[in-house]
Amino acid sequence: MKVRIETHGCKLNTADSQRLANDFARNGFSIAESNDTPDVFVLNSCTVTHVADKKARQALSKARRSFPNAIVVAAGCYAESGTDELEELAATDLVVPNTRKSELVSLVCSRSGMEWEEYTDAEPEVGQLLGRTRGAVKIQEGCDQVCAYCIVPKVRGRERSIPKSDIIAQVQALSSAGCPEVVLTGTQLGSYGFDFQDTDLVDMIASVLRETDIKRLRVSSLQPAEFSDELLELWNGVGKDRLCPHFHIPLQSGSDRILERMRRRYTGHSYLEAVDAAKQAVAGCSITTDVIVGFPGESEDDHKRTLDILTSAQLADAHIFPYSLRPGTSAANYEEQVEVNTRTRRAEQLRVIADQMAHEHRASFIGSVRPVLWEGARGTSGLTDNYLRVRLEPVEITRVAVGKGYGDGLIEEIKLNRLEGLQLIGSPAEV
Repeated sequence: MKVRIETHGCKLNTADSQRLANDFARNGFSIAESNDTPDVFVLNSCTVTHVADKKARQALSKARRSFPNAIVVAAGCYAESGTDELEELAATDLVVPNTRKSELVSLVCSRSGMEWEEYTDAEPEVGQLLGRTRGAVKIQEGCDQVCAYCIVPKVRGRERSIPKSDIIAQVQALSSAGCPEVVLTGTQLGSYGFDFQDTDLVDMIASVLRETDIKRLRVSSLQPAEFSDELLELWNGVGKDRLCPHFHIPLQSGSDRILERMRRRYTGHSYLEAVDAAKQAVAGCSITTDVIVGFPGESEDDHKRTLDILTSAQLADAHIFPYSLRPGTSAANYEEQVEVNTRTRRAEQLRVIADQMAHEHRASFIGSVRPVLWEGARGTSGLTDNYLRVRLEPVEITRVAVGKGYGDGLIEEIKLNRLEGLQLIGSPAEV
């Protein structure tokens, strides 16, 4: 039987989907190709905003129309927060919340008549890839921070770390299967190892680098307070040329008053200090961020402070999200909800700055050479080590089309020649 897994949301969901693919493969399923009709369709959903919920419902309904004979499964974070709602959706056959995700494959097997084989988490991954360019490995799950706007603690639970030996085994299995890049992901990466006696985030990353042959290792998201000298030394030490020079540091707001109201554990000033520390320590790095616009009580002065901090930070990219009220969070009960029109206007102002920053950051690399990991069957578009999208020059695309180019999963040194919009255009560097 063939299974298709569609993933919405964060890198942590990607890691969960990777694990699901392994679980299905162990039980005799194959992963459906893009042109295959699957026997099982699994949506690994996101619920971070109401828009994410809507996209999940649309994806499930589309799957039912496209694959009327398939078993349609709703899984992931929306399946946890909106179990009843999804069970009432005509498109779904099974709803499997995060608290039961370890049972997902057995539930599908029972429904399909397949035999289910239980195995221990200690067994290494079999390397069944959802795409060949990069894999995601979960190092911890859950969050104890309880930010006022965030539903994640309710759908992911308390913080808990994955044993270091399991992480190393999973990374090496992916590398052995031909995956050139792995993303280390989790809900709160900086908390890694708090529940163990002999490791922490820095030690774990160093161990993965020393004990595996993965070509590129990427760290998904870090908080400002986590940028210690010891952490940053990894990029120039044991991780040199393998640890990707890209940092995702959520800002959410530049206003200290709003950050406190959000229950974030930093200030606008300490955020800029973390950005500066990363730039000083890791040459050529790219830094990306998230910003929530129109959080309850946000004034024009608060918004201006966010504009100022974002301008000062000079980042590679900023993802701007109008605040989305999530039932079950404390912010849902806050007074002074900002009007939708105001949120939209402020978001557009921030996107103007974000686009300017993105253009300037990419333009600064024109003329330089960066390693690019090619993606897709033709391998004409890919990402640099510092997370910049690159496309081959037209003449090089022609060579690829006639079989003289590169391909999915290969890393090549590429000279960045010019910029079209926000996409860099390059060609193979002369040796």
